[in-house]
Amino acid sequence: MLTIMAPVRVAKLQARLFLLFLCLALHAGMIQFAAATMQGYIGDTDMICPSVCRCDEDFIYCNDRGLSSIPSLPPSASVLYLQNNHINNPGLPTSLEHHLAVRVVYLYDNELDEFPVHLPPSVRELHLQDNNIRTIPRSALARMPLLEKLHLDDNSISTVSIEDQAFADNPRLRLLFLSRNHLSSIPSGLPASLEELRLDDNRISTIPTHAFRGLSSLRCLVLDGNLLANQRIADDTFSRLSNLTELSLVRNSLLTPPVNLPSAHLQRLSLQDNALTHMPRGSLDGMHRLQRLDLSGNNLTTLPRGLFKDLGNLGQLLVRGNPWHCGCNLRWLYDWLHARGNAITVRGLTCHGPDRVRDMALTDLSSEMEECEVVKTAGARDRTGGGVVDSSTTQTPPQGSLFTLRSKRPGLGFPDSGLDYTLSSSGVGKSLALNVKPLSHNSIRVTWSVAQPSSSFRLSWLRLGTGNAMGSITETLVRGDRREYLLTSLQPSSSYIICMVPLPASTESKGAISGDGDSDEALVCAKAETSDLSPLEEDEDENSHQLTTLPLAGIIGGATAIVSLALIFGIFCWYGHRTGHFCPRDHYTRSSSRKSKTYDDYIESGTKKDNTILEIRGPGFQMTPMAACQPMQPKPLREDYIIHTIFPSNGTGLYKGANHISNAGHGTNRGYREGGIPDIDYCYT
Repeated sequence: MLTIMAPVRVAKLQARLFLLFLCLALHAGMIQFAAATMQGYIGDTDMICPSVCRCDEDFIYCNDRGLSSIPSLPPSASVLYLQNNHINNPGLPTSLEHHLAVRVVYLYDNELDEFPVHLPPSVRELHLQDNNIRTIPRSALARMPLLEKLHLDDNSISTVSIEDQAFADNPRLRLLFLSRNHLSSIPSGLPASLEELRLDDNRISTIPTHAFRGLSSLRCLVLDGNLLANQRIADDTFSRLSNLTELSLVRNSLLTPPVNLPSAHLQRLSLQDNALTHMPRGSLDGMHRLQRLDLSGNNLTTLPRGLFKDLGNLGQLLVRGNPWHCGCNLRWLYDWLHARGNAITVRGLTCHGPDRVRDMALTDLSSEMEECEVVKTAGARDRTGGGVVDSSTTQTPPQGSLFTLRSKRPGLGFPDSGLDYTLSSSGVGKSLALNVKPLSHNSIRVTWSVAQPSSSFRLSWLRLGTGNAMGSITETLVRGDRREYLLTSLQPSSSYIICMVPLPASTESKGAISGDGDSDEALVCAKAETSDLSPLEEDEDENSHQLTTLPLAGIIGGATAIVSLALIFGIFCWYGHRTGHFCPRDHYTRSSSRKSKTYDDYIESGTKKDNTILEIRGPGFQMTPMAACQPMQPKPLREDYIIHTIFPSNGTGLYKGANHISNAGHGTNRGYREGGIPDIDYCYT
């Protein structure tokens, strides 16, 4: 019996031990699973995205959330989008400095008043535009030694608010945007690593010589919308920027391009919307890599020959918005554009004059340009780009600066009036060929060509009379780059002697009025005769004179009618007022309420009143009639009025005596009349 029970007990004991071992194993597994789960949970907490933001791996999107402070961020965040919120400087936590993975921060369009100081030192690109930042301290920038791009557009930064050497600790800064601030000069201490600088829409008026010193790496400079003028820009300001590829000077007050522009690497030059009146010859020399030139929105009428001789790579020429005079002065440009063909795109080269080619493109003036006679020697010099042009030609007066003089003692040596000279419609001298052609009864077209460049020309013309006496001579100075001139307002059926002489730069000022020996030798004259005034033109002149008198007659007649109507209306109103047939306004009655009064119901004294508030400035009173007048009834001889006492704020009335006893029945509950003064003191008159 005992032998049978022993194996059974052993089996039970083994089963119990197995169950115990199994329970211990399960318990240990559960503990390990719980530990692993807890460890994974704790690890995942580092990757939790803020509830108000959206996360895409290491990109954190918290923009346009109405935030006033930056929420807790995961350590792996590298790009922070925090723009378009209400974040201010206290809303930047100090813990932000410990997020060393952050590379780009967008904080534009917030409420920052100062430059943020708790940004991570790993930031390479920082957007702070459209805030209210006033200062740039060096200490704040020194915390970001790896900074490469800094955007500070649309803030309140002035030149004096930028600390001296503020960028000294940012040796990697390549891009700096300070557009639309309050700068009055170029900031000093800019890093030598800078490649792009934008200072547009500020108040910069002066650029000294040392403004861009040390910025040899600068490639793009934008100075649009400032107060720059030629006389306030140093001559060698831009010559220091040897690697500059883009220069923009849009919307300034320049009369000519700045001198000594960097030409070695320049590819884009923008000079639109200035006050350019002429382009000096040589101002674009050496710009072999220029690809885009914008001269739109200026006052240019012509361009000097040879201006584009080095622009072999020019692909875009934008010149719209200029009053171009498409005469023989632009024949060289016509030939240059046709030689380039499709290699260049031209926009806006539309003629403004003469009238016969107005609104036509210069490239379409084939027949007109064929009429221009070009001297071969001048053409050869221009095609080869050869010859040394006198430096004085770059200092010619702006286009349109013509001086017309009338003198009784002309300085030009005209032919003797007593001789029967045989002048034709053209004349040829040593260095000038002159051609004249009558266009109408009162205009003559003058064209010329020269063998050598000249700073200006003196053009004179004289109307011949029936006798031997010569009349007065009219003289004018014409720019040296022009090859055409139109004489207008001449007399019909008249003969004119037209003479021209080239003036060298040294004698331009003194030779404008009185000629010298050299000028007389170079004088070339031609003769032209205006046509008769046709009957049709006479009728047109008479009709135009009649049309000009019509508006004046209409104005006088209209004014007379208006004055007459005003007098009749005034007499009618005066008669109605005298007879009492008209009541100009509804008078106040006792039964009418105060709310129904209009502005005209008051006869005020000492008050200032509008439609909502009666502001009492001092004691006074107002009078309103008690009974409204009846229409079409005779004016009564006696009227009753109520005199309302107007009380000032101190509770004293105009008619309140020292022993006045208030009536409790007329008490008021107005806050400023607590002395029991009656609401209405009235009497009858």
